[in-house]
Amino acid sequence: MTAVYPGSFDPVTLGHVDIAKRASALFDKVIVGVYATPSKSLLFDAEERISLFAKSLEGLPNVEVRGFEGLVVRFAREAGANVIVRGLRSGSDFEYEFDMAFMNRKLAPDIDLVTFMTSQDYMFLSSSLIKEVAKLGGDITGMVPPHVNEAVQAKFGLPVTENS
Repeated sequence: MTAVYPGSFDPVTLGHVDIAKRASALFDKVIVGVYATPSKSLLFDAEERISLFAKSLEGLPNVEVRGFEGLVVRFAREAGANVIVRGLRSGSDFEYEFDMAFMNRKLAPDIDLVTFMTSQDYMFLSSSLIKEVAKLGGDITGMVPPHVNEAVQAKFGLPVTENS
């Protein structure tokens, strides 16, 4: 069974990596779909986000990372997936994902949703908070993979923190 794990991943966090790894243990193939044109202010372009996430998942032979545009259900169909994977951190995530699940079910009743509750270590992480903390000179070590820390620091023109 093939699953897609879609998102903007700007930047990829250890929470995202955790969900991808856990999904890879359940599904034959996981395709991480990096949404190319979200309605968000992006720090990294699509190719950078794909590269950063791919490097974060090296060593997982049943996971690939690729970009996509348009509807997630269309991307899932094109990828041959019958499951969409999402992570949940909080009640607000649940409400958003709940609405999206019903819309996706209406558009593609043959594609199911599987959600993973985030690990407690990562429940406070969001890409938006990571960017804000880094922009203000805070240490994001332990919140993102080391190579992502370096890339974020470089985008803001800051010295890389020592523990990266």
